[in-house]
Amino acid sequence: MITLSTELYWLVLTILMTSLFWVPYIINRMLEQGVLTALWDRHGVTDTSKAWAKRMMSAHDNAIENLVIFAPLVLTVELLNINNDVTAVACSIYFFARLVHFLVYSFAVPLLRVVSFLAGFVMQAILALQLLQAV
Repeated sequence: MITLSTELYWLVLTILMTSLFWVPYIINRMLEQGVLTALWDRHGVTDTSKAWAKRMMSAHDNAIENLVIFAPLVLTVELLNINNDVTAVACSIYFFARLVHFLVYSFAVPLLRVVSFLAGFVMQAILALQLLQAV
């Protein structure tokens, strides 16, 4: 049986969470426009009248953009075998920061949106600093 490191565990959870962020806004599309219209949108041009759904799409995009930064950092930490308490905690905080960011972005909570984004960024910076110290 393979045991994941703490860092890889949180990376996998972050990937799974990010991969599910689309579900609520697509369900909204189906309810708003009908299942066939939502599924048959071959040009990707259907829109929503719900501001929260538009923000949720943006929050999902933002989560993907940040996953592109987070994942290589975690994988490099793992590859170089420099896992420690700092990298483990940074990965777990990153997960929750991104979850909070997705929710507060979607539901238009202004200050917490910025704070949660910055928390995720700081965790990425901590991972990068751990890597630079290992060089």
